[in-house]
Amino acid sequence: MFKKVDKKESRQRRHLRVRKKIFGTTERPRLSVYRSEKNIYAQIIDDINAVTLVAASSLDKDFSNKVGSNKEAARLVGELVAKRALDKGISEVVFDRGGYVYHGRVQELAEGAREAGLKF
Repeated sequence: MFKKVDKKESRQRRHLRVRKKIFGTTERPRLSVYRSEKNIYAQIIDDINAVTLVAASSLDKDFSNKVGSNKEAARLVGELVAKRALDKGISEVVFDRGGYVYHGRVQELAEGAREAGLKF
């Protein structure tokens, strides 16, 4: 019988495979991306101390745009997380795409963060 592929399980498997290789240190933390249907979230995480250093999402109060799930919103979230990181003295990160394909909203978030000054 034909078995339907579970997209969520496939993404989680890809994410675990990527996380075996990517590790955030104190000098170079990990920029993690989570994308839901309605919003997009980004965190900068120090995996050694297991601490979230900076976070931004399309639900933030200082997020001016009211749309949460599109490319423009993703780019603005990338710029916002980069600005907050630079304020805390973080200029270099490792990008963790979270098992998502580097395309669309994930790509826009990464490009927005790069434009705002983060290096990865």
